[in-house]
Amino acid sequence: MNTTSCFYSHHAQSLAEQYNALDFESVHQSWKQYWPSEGDSVLDIGAGSGRDAKWMNQQGADVIAVEPNEALRDIGKSITSECVTWLDDDLPALKNTINLGMRFNVILLSAVWMHLPLCQRERAFRKLANLLAPNGKLVITLRHGTFSDGRQSFSVSVDELESFSNAHGLKVKQVSESKDNLNRGDVHWQTVVMTLPDDGTGNLNTVRRIVVNDSKSATYKLALLRTLLRIADAHPGAVIERREGKVAISAGLVALYWVRQFKRLLDIEIDGSGLQQNTNTSKGLGFVKPDGWGFLKHLCADDFSIGALFLDDEAKALQKLFSHTLQTIKVGPVKFIYQGEKHNCLFQLVPPASRRQQTDTVILNNDFFSSYGQFVLDEKLWECFRLYHSWIEPLVVNQWVKEMQRFERNRERQISLQTYHDCLVWIDAAHDTREVRNRVQELVCTGESINSVWSGRPLHDEYHIDHCLPFAYWPNNDKWNLFPASAKENLTKSDRLPSARRLHDSRNRILDWWDLAWGSDSQKERFFTEASLSLPNLPFQCRDFEEVFESMGLQVRGVKSRLLVSEW
Repeated sequence: MNTTSCFYSHHAQSLAEQYNALDFESVHQSWKQYWPSEGDSVLDIGAGSGRDAKWMNQQGADVIAVEPNEALRDIGKSITSECVTWLDDDLPALKNTINLGMRFNVILLSAVWMHLPLCQRERAFRKLANLLAPNGKLVITLRHGTFSDGRQSFSVSVDELESFSNAHGLKVKQVSESKDNLNRGDVHWQTVVMTLPDDGTGNLNTVRRIVVNDSKSATYKLALLRTLLRIADAHPGAVIERREGKVAISAGLVALYWVRQFKRLLDIEIDGSGLQQNTNTSKGLGFVKPDGWGFLKHLCADDFSIGALFLDDEAKALQKLFSHTLQTIKVGPVKFIYQGEKHNCLFQLVPPASRRQQTDTVILNNDFFSSYGQFVLDEKLWECFRLYHSWIEPLVVNQWVKEMQRFERNRERQISLQTYHDCLVWIDAAHDTREVRNRVQELVCTGESINSVWSGRPLHDEYHIDHCLPFAYWPNNDKWNLFPASAKENLTKSDRLPSARRLHDSRNRILDWWDLAWGSDSQKERFFTEASLSLPNLPFQCRDFEEVFESMGLQVRGVKSRLLVSEW
């Protein structure tokens, strides 16, 4: 902990009293015309004791408060409502914030920038720019004047922010001067308001070119895009590393979803064969080999799920299948998806540091996925996949159907349009909740009383298994996302997200259900494996139900922000 962090920890209470003695309107009068209003999403970085976060939330804004200092964060939590979400995060990385997959109408850095060393600022600004929604406002207050109490600060200037704005597609809207509200004669302030006129990336056009305009002799390019879209949307916890504008995810996870989507396409029997996927049927598909795909042909797509166990010959075949799949991806779509020059590939497969050893037992978890190396792509493209998944996915599916319809073998069989679409679903629309239902029945048979997580009322024969995050918007059948509820509650909730207040009120009942259903050693491993990949800011080694609950709340916020789902 550096001297500045130590100062804030040791003086948190007195500083909070000092900060909270001033009101938001007085401190931030200079940028009043840009203040957030009802419905705006706000990111308050360096939120301190919560004064600003509290006021903006009271105006109806949806506020996420970021504060790295635990003492100040605890005070902030105590004065703000449960509708304000607090994150332990800091500049320049903002890793936990970025993992939410959200964009914000207003980002406020009040009395923060001067603590950031000059060498970290360009990276920090890039992160901030990437977090802005179109037409969003980035507000940074600049403190001029040194500290005499041990806190460290660095020089700040409007020129620096203007330079960063120009480099990252932002426009400076306002620069204002103000005196110090604490009447310190040697301190004065400037406030800079910057805006993002559009999405600032151009990545949607890049994706559209790959989907619609690129030449294709097989469906491999579409398969890779759709695989990455699925992982970006369904598994915010999949990111292993963010560095120098790049994102790395486990190569094995890419292989898993590649296999899952082709399983339905190739296993369907229409006149003796599956759906044709390339122009040359005699050439075959590179990842379909007898000792891998062929040996596992009896399994269905849903058997390849997170946390699944494979033993002996099936485990060996699975490892060969993943190796065949990644080799196909490497020499196919990774090589031929590029921008401009052929050497400027958008994706990269990085092999593991050491040669992986084949094993007789495989669990589809992060350790296994990581053993195949990393899949690397541009951070902005990854965020584009996350934010615009619901727009891009239908485009990819429709183009894939068009590609399949033009292949000779498919044309001859006069396959219906619905059949093509049915083979391109990720999860069965029947909402397979059987495993959770079976668990409820097991518990009832042992004499346990099962209560609704939403109301606490006892459930008898007539109960439903409810998706916390509605399946219609975010298809996910992980155990953490499935709760026992009454039929009336489930039907009333329908395809809506639980509100922050409802989650807060149901917290203990949810935790109790998780502990009862999945707390035993035999159940726990798969629960946490699923949660760590599907939820943001949850470490792979997490074994704490309360941490999962907090991450679930963040995922609810992210889905609401991206898809504009209504609340229950």
